[in-house]
Amino acid sequence: MNECMLTDPELGEIRLRTNARARRLTFRVKDGSLWASLPPGTALAEVRRAVEQLRPRLRAACLANRRAFIDLGYCIETDFFRLSLAEGNVGRFLSRSSANALQIVCPPGTDFRDPALQDWLHKVVVEALRRRAKEILPARLDGLARRHGLAYRQVRINTGHTRWGSCSAGRNINLSCYLLLLPGRLVDYVLLHELAHTREMNHGERFWHLLDELTGGKAQLLRREMKRYRAGLPAVPVSSGRA
Repeated sequence: MNECMLTDPELGEIRLRTNARARRLTFRVKDGSLWASLPPGTALAEVRRAVEQLRPRLRAACLANRRAFIDLGYCIETDFFRLSLAEGNVGRFLSRSSANALQIVCPPGTDFRDPALQDWLHKVVVEALRRRAKEILPARLDGLARRHGLAYRQVRINTGHTRWGSCSAGRNINLSCYLLLLPGRLVDYVLLHELAHTREMNHGERFWHLLDELTGGKAQLLRREMKRYRAGLPAVPVSSGRA
């Protein structure tokens, strides 16, 4: 595979990759970057025409998948997780953890534009989020299950971006660590959603009736609110009120 770069005034850098197995020109967003997969022999003029034809969709995809740029101004403050960065008189990066908070102390003059540094910062934050989620979510799920008389077999925490949670036919529940970035009421909504699947595996009428009972008649309201969020580190600093 051969790679090169095309710069667009609005979309930024588009990474072009020639793929001998590709039958047509396709675009995708990965790790905040826009990639184009090209059949051999595709001219740049053809790529530019495709960009113009698909611009509204590409713009929306880039906005939805924009990667967080972590620097001294980046912070997260939600009901279950807090992150901040500070400059200190240190020769290397340090992390300080207390309760639900993580502070990353950076050496003076750090160049946050370094892609390798951004990769490392993302890994540090996601790992801290995953550890915190393993402390918070299983206990919260267990409490809701006991309160509502629902049973599940086991719960696992992952770093998935595609689903907030899932429940298998064997009543095994998987939860994304990114749930901790939601307001507390939406965390509980997702947990109750998966617990409801221990009785109703589909999303039929009986499922929504059960979930409505579990959420005090707010299932559809909370469902609509969930559409404002996506799993992953927020692209901009974020703060929410306490649950």
